[in-house]
Amino acid sequence: MAEPTIRDDREKGRLEAFDDGDYAGVVVYFVLEDAPHALVAVHTVVEATHEGKGVASALVREFYRIAAAEGVPVVPLCPYAARWAERHPDEAPAPADGVTRAAKRQLKATPDLW
Repeated sequence: MAEPTIRDDREKGRLEAFDDGDYAGVVVYFVLEDAPHALVAVHTVVEATHEGKGVASALVREFYRIAAAEGVPVVPLCPYAARWAERHPDEAPAPADGVTRAAKRQLKATPDLW
């Protein structure tokens, strides 16, 4: 598979991947309400027909690229995103502890969104 096409739907909190127009996967996320307005990855899901093709990795890499371009940290609450960040520390700087705590509080306060 070639690199998937990735589209950010900020309003819905979805970073979606498409393979030749076919929906392949998503990172579900939210923007932290308080400064520094981190991007918080909650779930990474890849369609069964696209598993093992690098879709999840491409999504998370793009998620970090978007955050870097916006000058905000990423809080990887999603287990896949957290493992990816551990394997790619050069591309995935760790967020400050306070930012992570704020992200967890916001997620807990709005569970109906996820």
